Amino acid sequence: MKALILKKYGRPDQVTFADTPRPMPRPDEILVEVHAAGLNPIDTMIPKGTFKPILKLELPATLGSDLAGVVVEVGSQVTRFKPGDAVFASIFDLGGVGALAEFARVPERAAALKPANLDYVQAASIPMVGLTSWQALKERAQLRPGQKAFIPAGSGGIGTFAIQLAKYLGAKVGTTTSTGNVDLVRSLGADEVVDYKKQQFEDVLKDYDAVLGTVRGDAIEKSLRILKRGSSVVSLVGPPDAAFARARSMNFVMKLLFGLLSRKIIRGARTRGASYSFLFVRPDGNQLAEIGKLLEAERIRPVIDKVFPFDRAKEALAYLEQGRAKGKVVVQMR
Repeated sequence: MKALILKKYGRPDQVTFADTPRPMPRPDEILVEVHAAGLNPIDTMIPKGTFKPILKLELPATLGSDLAGVVVEVGSQVTRFKPGDAVFASIFDLGGVGALAEFARVPERAAALKPANLDYVQAASIPMVGLTSWQALKERAQLRPGQKAFIPAGSGGIGTFAIQLAKYLGAKVGTTTSTGNVDLVRSLGADEVVDYKKQQFEDVLKDYDAVLGTVRGDAIEKSLRILKRGSSVVSLVGPPDAAFARARSMNFVMKLLFGLLSRKIIRGARTRGASYSFLFVRPDGNQLAEIGKLLEAERIRPVIDKVFPFDRAKEALAYLEQGRAKGKVVVQMR
C-alpha cells in the first residue's frame, strides 16, 4: 500500500511516499481502509524530532494521527465493530501506526462509529481536536455552566472546536483572532473577541475560570493576568510538567527536567490562586463516541480550511505549518 513515512528525523527529504506492506490487525484491532486523514500541528513537528524524547517511534514510521474510513477486517477479540462499518479515530501515540496511508491498524478502544451526518473528510477533521478539547475543558478544567473560558487562536483547528465545546458546556468564551476571522469565531459562539492586531488580550479580558494554552511564546504567562482565584490553565504547547513525566513513566532525569521547565509557570499560577498542567491528548473511542453524538445533533460542526489529495500530503503538511489555516486541513485518499 502507499503510505507517507518518516525515514529519519530532522530533514524534509526524509518524509516521503513509500510502498509498504498492508498491515495485519492484531486481536484487539480493526483494519481500516482510510478515506481521509486529518492533519494536526504535531504532525509537522514530529519529523523535526521535537517530540523524540516523548514519542517512541520506530523508524521508518507512517505519519498522521487522525482518520476516517471503512473497517475491512477485525481482530479475533474485537466485539464493537464489523467489516463495512464507517469509523473515525485518533491513533496518535499508539506505537507508530499512522493515518497517512491507504490502510491503518486501529485499536478497537480508539475508534468510534462515524457520525452519520458527516462525510469522511469532515469526520477525519475531528478526532484529535475533539478529544483534546474534551480532555482539557471537561476532564481537566471541569468547565461548568456560567464559567468563563479563554481559548486563544480561535480560528485555528483546535480553537474552532474548543469554542463550540465550551459553549455546549455552558461557558462564556473569550478568544483572540485576526481582523478577518472575527465573524468566524463569533459564529462558533465566542462572546468576547480580541483582535490581536489591535489589542492585547490581557488588557481586555478579566475574571476567567479556565485558559486553554494553544499559542507558543509568552501567551500562557500573559494569560495568568486574566484569571480569578480557583481557575486552571491547561496547556497544549508546554512547558511539560513533572506530572506529565510521571504519567508516562519517564526516568528521573526527565521528571527533573520537566519540573524545572514548568517551575516558573506553576509558581506564577499559584501566586494567582490558579493551577497549571500540561495535557498530551490520549486516544479514547468512548469519548469520541460522545463527541460524535454532539456532531450528529449539530451542537458542534466541523470547520475545514482546505482539503488536499493524498499525493499532495507533503504539501498539505507544509501548508498547515504556515499557521494560517482557518479550521482543519485534511488529506483525502478516496
